[in-house]
Amino acid sequence: MRGRIIVGAVLTVQALFLVRGIWADHPVFAWRMFPEASDWRADIVRVGPDGRRIPIDDTTWSELVRGRGLSNPSVRHHADAGVDNQLAFLHSALRWYADHDGKPGVIEADVTYWQNVRGPTHVVYRSDM
Repeated sequence: MRGRIIVGAVLTVQALFLVRGIWADHPVFAWRMFPEASDWRADIVRVGPDGRRIPIDDTTWSELVRGRGLSNPSVRHHADAGVDNQLAFLHSALRWYADHDGKPGVIEADVTYWQNVRGPTHVVYRSDM
């Protein structure tokens, strides 16, 4: 009897992880047999206090932001774990970059993505949001 309760509890937790993975930006423990075929790219700029838009080149960005497939954002990349996951990491990286580069202004990314070969879709993320 006790073994059935443990097995039932484990299966219930696994089912909850799978259901959560359908809607979560970061689908931890929600493996899918056929992942998305999505791509993304971003143009990143610093919006200064005076409103000027200063482009941030890929080399400067990559010095501070490493990992999670975020280097060289101006080049079209495959979203390995889904576009929602990748863009959530990008949005967090914008905030982190703004906090650690030592210059005033807001970091903004004009993102284009193709979700499962549909699109393109444009969104704008800002470090202060």
